[in-house]
Amino acid sequence: AEAAAPAAAARPGADPAADECAPAGLRQRAAQVLVVGLPHVTSAIDPLAQEVLDLGVGGVFLSDSNVVDTLQVQSLTAGLQESSAIPLLVTSDEEAGRVSTFRALIGATSAPRTLAANGAPSDVRTVALELGGRLAELGVNADLAPVADLDGGPWNGVIGDRSFSSDPLVAADYAEAFAAGLSDAGVMPVVKHFPGHGRSAEDVHRRAARVDAPLEDLLATDLLPFIALIDAGAPIVMMSHVRYDALQADRPASLSPTAYRLLRDLGFYGVAMTDSIGMGAVHRRWDFPRAAVMALHAGADAVLATDGRQAAAMRDAIVAAVKRGRLDEARLDEAVARMLAVKGIDSAGFACAVVEPVPVMVQTDRDGD
Repeated sequence: AEAAAPAAAARPGADPAADECAPAGLRQRAAQVLVVGLPHVTSAIDPLAQEVLDLGVGGVFLSDSNVVDTLQVQSLTAGLQESSAIPLLVTSDEEAGRVSTFRALIGATSAPRTLAANGAPSDVRTVALELGGRLAELGVNADLAPVADLDGGPWNGVIGDRSFSSDPLVAADYAEAFAAGLSDAGVMPVVKHFPGHGRSAEDVHRRAARVDAPLEDLLATDLLPFIALIDAGAPIVMMSHVRYDALQADRPASLSPTAYRLLRDLGFYGVAMTDSIGMGAVHRRWDFPRAAVMALHAGADAVLATDGRQAAAMRDAIVAAVKRGRLDEARLDEAVARMLAVKGIDSAGFACAVVEPVPVMVQTDRDGD
């Protein structure tokens, strides 16, 4: 049997007018928690783009297969937004360094580890501001960055130089600066990969990964950058696919109620997003529909899948789970309300749930000296 979801503890409370609430259809609400990729789609009139828009997904993920040139990306994102009944979360992977969706359009940027070694946090904030400005021009409103994981291993490791530092305090300062720079540019940072991927050298794109450190050790090291970013007002946190013995050894964090409960216990009340559920660490054991339901049950607010061709099946699985009592409808409504809130949309009349206002990054000037 599945572990109990943390929905009741995380929800600020049901809408006092819930008895009079007339939410949107279950299918519409189920689609709103999905953020999906559009493999090889370069135009908003592409059949796959129209399919996911007709479903009413909450967001899209752009990869390098969606990129031809600047005008084409701008046309794609504008067309997607214009064709969506509800504004979309338009996401991309632009971490600086080797993980870059738009390098061909905006140029190369030094890796986070290099940025931290050669400049102050204020310099990194400026880099992120410039990067965020280019993303905003392309129509991207949420960047799957910064990486808050700790890593002091080889530069080309799974995390490697994507991490700012192996020192928790240094990583916290620089990741917070990067997040603030994106926020300055009007792009939402997505802090990843909670509760920290750096201890595992396994690539979750391919296979399961495991960390056996006690929770006390994680709180003293890996979790410190996440705590700093949560305190600073990070709006979205991405959950890793690593399994943690201290949380729930048989589930990756992205599907673990214990991991989401820890995130909420640290004071986070924004959107909790999974890493892509098509990665081997999840997909080798659970298919897309099953993983989507498990993630929501565990406490996710947004389910990321880089293959939008799976969107309809995931939506239908969520609907079926609610109807069969395997997924609490209040948990779904909470997730929907958070997704709408992060996009600046009032959930009244769409989902019968009340959530805290979306966090806002604290605009501080820190030089780290």
